Amino acid sequence: AKSIVLESFECVQKDKAAFAHNFKLVEKESNSWYPAYISEPCMGKYVRVNPPYEPEEDGAIDLYYDLPYVREPHYKYSGKHISAYEMIKFSVNTHRGCFGSCSFCTISAHQGKFVQSRSRESILKELEIMSKMDGFKGMVSDLGGPTANMYKMKGKNLEICKKCKRESCNYPNICKNLDHSHFPLLDLYEKAKGIKGIKKTFVSSGIRYDLFLDSKGYLDASGKSYFKELVLNHTSGRLKVAPEHTEDQVLKAMGKPSFSSFVFLKDEFEKICISGQKRFQLIPYFISSHPGCTMKHMQALASNRSLRGIRLEQVQDFTPTPMTRSSVAFYAGIDPITMKGIFVEKNMEKKKKQKSIFFDKF
Repeated sequence: AKSIVLESFECVQKDKAAFAHNFKLVEKESNSWYPAYISEPCMGKYVRVNPPYEPEEDGAIDLYYDLPYVREPHYKYSGKHISAYEMIKFSVNTHRGCFGSCSFCTISAHQGKFVQSRSRESILKELEIMSKMDGFKGMVSDLGGPTANMYKMKGKNLEICKKCKRESCNYPNICKNLDHSHFPLLDLYEKAKGIKGIKKTFVSSGIRYDLFLDSKGYLDASGKSYFKELVLNHTSGRLKVAPEHTEDQVLKAMGKPSFSSFVFLKDEFEKICISGQKRFQLIPYFISSHPGCTMKHMQALASNRSLRGIRLEQVQDFTPTPMTRSSVAFYAGIDPITMKGIFVEKNMEKKKKQKSIFFDKF
């Protein structure tokens, strides 16, 4: 494997541009099939990051998921209520990794850009085990992953993937080499319905709707079937999606698709609910004061006609988190991907005003 040397720790402490450039190099390697050894000089020595193992073939991770887990908290927590455990107690993970590369997310840094999926048989086996657990009442709280609808998605020709340096397989457009069919997921949902004791499998993990539609319509038949199945049979009454903003300049900084895609999704959601006689709600997530977002952008969001009638509940002000493009931009005032300056609202009162738009206008 090749090796790269970053700017020193002493250098990036003084130079924000060097800090941003270091992130750009690290991000590039983390999105590679064969990442390099990364070294950073520090106090006369070197800190070295070894590359992770090569992504495995689909089904290879069954080895870890098929181990005889007891699916319970450690006994030292016996008798204590653990909210996080209650949320995931009856959930099943279908895959690892995410190629969405949202600017404010670290999943690809933690689990890799290349999706590694479990076999259908392994997932169904876990569902069968769960169906016999004490306290299980037939409801699977989440059948998903980092991005629920990326199950079994990968390059049609992996040799092309091994040379690829793109941050995302689906932004700003879907890679021609990406197999984004939703049929494997539809097949999994259908097989899960046949397991004795399973009444319903909800999908609570987030989805990337730009994998099955854009502003002009559905991308293929599998995507159209998937969205209808998701809404009618795997939603608990409220489908949460994450357009994050309405303005293209902000969405570009976030690595998110055009808001016009959400508008089409919203219209389709309403049609599906009417035809299926469901009174479901579509709940969009939005972020204020993300790097690149000004008060004018927030005012434009508030006046967007497509949001009329939607109650905004899932909103937050941008909070920097380690290892993300957005946080580097927040600190340095430089977009580490383009290495160009970007507006960052750091004044706390002005940040509060940006967030207040959500509540003043909706």
